[in-house]
Amino acid sequence: MKRPWTVPMLYVLCGAVVAAWLVSQGSSGTAAVLLVLFVLLAVAHSPVIFPRSIGALEAQRRSAADGRPVVFWRPGCAYCLRMRLKLGRSARRLHWVDIWRDPAGAAAVRAANDGDETVPTVLLAGRAHVNPDPAWVREHLSPSA
Repeated sequence: MKRPWTVPMLYVLCGAVVAAWLVSQGSSGTAAVLLVLFVLLAVAHSPVIFPRSIGALEAQRRSAADGRPVVFWRPGCAYCLRMRLKLGRSARRLHWVDIWRDPAGAAAVRAANDGDETVPTVLLAGRAHVNPDPAWVREHLSPSA
């Protein structure tokens, strides 16, 4: 599944089906709450919640210039979402690469993980770190960034 909007759209579709069924059963309040929940899940698993992705080569060039880490991620990844949410506003200071949109990014992740596309993979000073603690990533942000 290489389309970043597939999972979010499935959440919305499932939510709409469940909501329609609940409305037909006379539970419109429950239907509205569940539909909102499914939409929130869709947003959380979409590219919208992440900072704008750039290509792997551009991210590595920028990282070499400013010392900020590069985060390789993909939509629908719970660990990527966890990192993004725990980093809060600090996430904007990182260079994000969506491996489903950038073949060079996917290749870089496979090279760092013995052929697996394990994300999030954080590249810092030329060294790959697989699924690091978000607090560790925050510590390694350069103060000037």
